[in-house]
Amino acid sequence: MEASELYKSYETDFLLAQSEIEQKLESISTLERDARTSAVKAVERTIGEAYEILDQLSVEIQNIPSSARAPLSANLRQYRQSIQSAKKQLANVEQAGARNELFGDRSAAGDGDIALDQRQQLLSGQESLDRSSQRIRDSQRVANETESIGANILTDLRGQREQIQNSRNTLLEADGYVDKSIRTLRSMTRRMAMNKVLTYLIIAVLVILILLVLASKFW
Repeated sequence: MEASELYKSYETDFLLAQSEIEQKLESISTLERDARTSAVKAVERTIGEAYEILDQLSVEIQNIPSSARAPLSANLRQYRQSIQSAKKQLANVEQAGARNELFGDRSAAGDGDIALDQRQQLLSGQESLDRSSQRIRDSQRVANETESIGANILTDLRGQREQIQNSRNTLLEADGYVDKSIRTLRSMTRRMAMNKVLTYLIIAVLVILILLVLASKFW
């Protein structure tokens, strides 16, 4: 099944769940306590299923070409808003039912609005807290990724430092060999100079001896 077909299948499932939720919410306030409690639980289950379908739709949108995502993303936001509204409406129904059981119908006109506002504020606060928690998780994930990248960079730098140290040690050893070679050459040069001097002295002595021998023959 292609991605677009799968999206349409999920969308059809969601619309059925949405219709079921709306129908039950319209009739739930007229039910007796036990029936209303069962109906509330049924609506809660259906809302949970609707959220799961929305998550599937969100995943499926990522598999659709980017040029076709914009209208689908807009529909997804509207679907989420409708489920959020149904969730709040269900909470209001629960609150109204509990109020009627405790105080009767007399409280419906006055304190009910205040209680409903407080309930809505609590729900809004919870949603804000969820969004803040998600941002914190995202920030933590980015921090972990940054830490991992930093660790990899430090490892690379450590390896490069070791390579530089090894190269430096090799250069020092080579420099030592060059110094030894220079000293050896200097020593050989001095020896060659001394050998030349000795050679010249020997030649001079031989010349003198030859001259003395020749001179002694004429005397």
